[in-house]
Amino acid sequence: MTAELTTGVGGRPAGAAPVDVARVQRRTLLLLCLTQIIGGTGMTIGMTVGVLLAARLGGTAISGLVQSASVVGGALLAVPVSRIMRTGGRRPGLIAAYLVGAVGGVLIIVAAVTDWVPLLFVGALLFGGGTTAGLQARYAAVDLAEPARRGRHLSIAVWATTIGAVAAPNLAAPADRALAWTGVPVLAGPFVFSVFAFALAAGVLLVFLRPDPLLTARRLAAADAPPVAAAPGTRPGRDDGLRGALRVVRELPAARLGISAVAMGHLVMVGVMVMTPVRLGEWHSDAHLLRVVGIVLSLHIAGMFALSPLVGWLTDRLGRRAVILGGLGVLLAACAVAGTAGHDTVRISIGLTLLGLGWSGTMVAGSTLLSESVPASVRPAVQGLSDLTMGLAGALAGALSGFVIQVAGYPVLNLLAAVAVVPLLALALRTASPGVRGGA
Repeated sequence: MTAELTTGVGGRPAGAAPVDVARVQRRTLLLLCLTQIIGGTGMTIGMTVGVLLAARLGGTAISGLVQSASVVGGALLAVPVSRIMRTGGRRPGLIAAYLVGAVGGVLIIVAAVTDWVPLLFVGALLFGGGTTAGLQARYAAVDLAEPARRGRHLSIAVWATTIGAVAAPNLAAPADRALAWTGVPVLAGPFVFSVFAFALAAGVLLVFLRPDPLLTARRLAAADAPPVAAAPGTRPGRDDGLRGALRVVRELPAARLGISAVAMGHLVMVGVMVMTPVRLGEWHSDAHLLRVVGIVLSLHIAGMFALSPLVGWLTDRLGRRAVILGGLGVLLAACAVAGTAGHDTVRISIGLTLLGLGWSGTMVAGSTLLSESVPASVRPAVQGLSDLTMGLAGALAGALSGFVIQVAGYPVLNLLAAVAVVPLLALALRTASPGVRGGA
């Protein structure tokens, strides 16, 4: 596929030139996969020891708040990053997110050196920039993708995260030992590698992500079909901010379904997942608990990411709405299996694997549907709103799940998670947009 496009370095105008869109898309996807691996390793290697570092500096009572701070930070950063992308394209937005994450890693190291707990939490908030970059990269993967391949291309960017997520926990201890001679405090060494990984990912994007996929897609759309009227939910001159994104989501059924699927799938996944180690601790001894938890969560992560290319293929083959419905069905099955497992570790493992697979369905299909159902002028803003909503939903689920476990227990937590799926299931069953492949 070749198109005439006015483009130059970084997507800036430089005169008419033929652009091989398929070639640019292949190059973009390759770069995104590379930076997802690098950035994902940096993010996970820090998160692996973040709770332990917080416990050492401020005590066990506050240790769990560090991960929550990182999640909330990643969600909040999605808004300014999407604003950067609206005006400058994907490249500066992704770079900014990684650099903010790197600054957060530096602050965490300084906090470890100075034993200053408040600085640790500030650093954790900014460290969430690594998550922001990883999530926004999936949208960059579909800017120039053919409609019939959008689900697959988005899922490939999601899948690339698996490599870093699986490898990084095993690199934390060697990273800590490797920097012991420098005087960096114990458990702070992995964050040095996080800073390096984020900076490297930003550098790769700065040098190689040219032309910018979002700016290129906009120019192609403008050249092929110049807009003659405002798209639904937009207002000339006021359609590129968060208010415009909210307006579009309210007025477009497909956008409502897409953003709801992403947020609710994440809420259910986080709510059940974070309390599963606590449940396993009820009958496993301390000597075996970490090993069992590691196996169960590894299976869960495999469910989330390992099969995402298959989920993306099904999204293109069967349609976005069909895969969202399938993901919701798998989430319900996961809650049923885990919630009725009792003290059966194998059944809980199956439940957590299904939980990850259901999340993958709602994430891949929901993100694809959202991206292709909104006008180009508000697409980055809507995508930022989606990641903000998803992050806050996960943080809320993580905060409330501990209370539910303490008051009512793990089976009730799974029951409530299943009940939360029902409104979205009803929305997916009645939402149909003839303009979206596969009936939305």
